[in-house]
Amino acid sequence: MPEPTALDMTKSIVWFSCGAASAVAAKLTLERDPTATIARCIVANEHPDNDRFAADVERWLGRKILNLSSHKYADCWDVWEKRRFLNSPGGALCTVEMKKKVRRAFCDDPDVTQVFGYTVEERERLERFKAHNPEVLNVSCPLIDRGMNKTHCFRVLQNAGIELPAMYRLGYHNANCIGCVKGGAGYWNKIRKDFPDVFARMADLEARIGATVLKGTSLRDLRPDAGRHEDLDLPDCGLFCGQNEGYGVTEPG
Repeated sequence: MPEPTALDMTKSIVWFSCGAASAVAAKLTLERDPTATIARCIVANEHPDNDRFAADVERWLGRKILNLSSHKYADCWDVWEKRRFLNSPGGALCTVEMKKKVRRAFCDDPDVTQVFGYTVEERERLERFKAHNPEVLNVSCPLIDRGMNKTHCFRVLQNAGIELPAMYRLGYHNANCIGCVKGGAGYWNKIRKDFPDVFARMADLEARIGATVLKGTSLRDLRPDAGRHEDLDLPDCGLFCGQNEGYGVTEPG
């Protein structure tokens, strides 16, 4: 079967980010709308284990994930280098170039429902997304609709026998890029420990373009004890395991 395109989508598109929440959102959406397209904006800065996770999720969903990417930039480093810009209070330019513009180029049909994996604790983040993306008229968040949080999504995937992405297992709260310019001092000190080459590369980039990822300090001057980063506490599989073996998704009771 050929991969779907924006022209033949009929109802909805799920934006899969290689996070646990978007994987479960995809599962729930397909149960409601088997015609839905599952799409991923490829960002080369992500941990390579994200590709393994995506393949596992494809098998779980019984559906291929459509891979999309920027035709202008190779990765986030390419954006930062060429545009000489890292972040601002309004967000990160790399997100705009590597995800927002890619989504818009693929589908600008206002009648298509766009599904995101925001969890119940991310209602404010959803409202910010809507404010910054007014062109996306039909937004669906099945996890919020069901009162599901991130921990529940972890348990659903554990119940399905899917190992979580490496970034979660390392203690990070998201499975996004290694060296996110939206991270704080504690996050960057953890990057310094776990991915020293990424830390050093960003410190060098800051010096060359005259910008910083952190307000008030460069990474070269960042104290090793600055900031806080509470490692992600992954749940043990137990409370929800086996409760819904037919679908692999258990709603909160």
